[in-house]
Amino acid sequence: MSDKRIGIIMHGVTGRMGMNQHLIRSILAIREQGGVTLKNGTRLMPDPLLVGRNAAKVEELARKHGVQRWTTDLAAALRGPDEIFFDAASTQLRPKLLKRAIAAGKHIYCEKPVSTTLAEAKDLYAAAKKARVKHGVVQDKLWLPGLMKLNKLREQGFFGRILAVRGEFGYWVFEGDAHHSQPPAQRPSWNYRQQEGGGIILDMLCHWRYVLDNLFGEVQAVSCLGATHIPYRWDENGKKYKATADDAAYATFRLAGGVIAHFNSSWAVRVRRDDLLTIHVDGTEGSAVAGLRRCYTQSYAETPKPVWNPDIPQPINFFENWTEVPDEGYDNAFKVQWELFLKHIVGEGPFRWGLLEGAKGVQLAELGLKSWRQKKWLDVPKLKS
Repeated sequence: MSDKRIGIIMHGVTGRMGMNQHLIRSILAIREQGGVTLKNGTRLMPDPLLVGRNAAKVEELARKHGVQRWTTDLAAALRGPDEIFFDAASTQLRPKLLKRAIAAGKHIYCEKPVSTTLAEAKDLYAAAKKARVKHGVVQDKLWLPGLMKLNKLREQGFFGRILAVRGEFGYWVFEGDAHHSQPPAQRPSWNYRQQEGGGIILDMLCHWRYVLDNLFGEVQAVSCLGATHIPYRWDENGKKYKATADDAAYATFRLAGGVIAHFNSSWAVRVRRDDLLTIHVDGTEGSAVAGLRRCYTQSYAETPKPVWNPDIPQPINFFENWTEVPDEGYDNAFKVQWELFLKHIVGEGPFRWGLLEGAKGVQLAELGLKSWRQKKWLDVPKLKS
């Protein structure tokens, strides 16, 4: 069995998501397992080149994880022979970075949102199409065990006709005021500055677009209300700043086939549910509730018959009569999509989660923000490929 090297310029991997999910749990995990095995038996071995502005941080990351190659010279990296450019840095910088990589003839893989505006996202897709480079956008939640179980239930017809989908996402992100003994914030301060590409609507409606489109029906219309519940926060240097971006979103979607979906997304909510994300699906023949990993079902036959009576303690334990869907040996969601993309680069299998799909996410976020401003429902036009 032979090895085939594939070089990946990895930009933005000193950040939490880029380092943990993409470098350590995806690319390095693929290397540790011996690469990605192709149909002819060849092992495709990713060879990362870490790129960042802070030399000390990049060098330390490379040393800690045994990565041989790192640099602070992005221009030189783009001139080199590596086939793929990956970006997980800030959303505002992404379009310009991707354009440079496309011009250098690199295949593109990136985090979402791909940009802060639909116009930029469509421009990126057109540029990649014109340059004939392959491209992919991270849509990791499609490979989460909980959502894969939901998808399998749907394919098996468990739900009957799906009526509605309800999503609850979020957790309390601490304000970071060390002077009052608050813990450090779990998210970077730019997330709460609109002028720096922050906001939960731009962040999360990109996710809900691909989740809804792929699992329950194409999104056709949106009504969204945003809020900035926490007006002031403290940045990484302990300096107080005004939050100018939304930290909560309450969005309703109309899907193809008549399905109604509603997602609450908040960084100002305390969790009392099974997971940081839960999705509840109701159908004529059964319902299911999934978190990131676990999923529970209740069929029509298992459905209890409650009677409204506020004068007595509730006699029904509504957590009973639910059946857990068994695991089937799922891998890390980010790693699974990376493996599919790497195979696609060398001509083995299609990859439909490209820049056009990324643009659809930005489109929905942009319409969500517009819906909030205009206080009205908005249709979601189809994007041309």
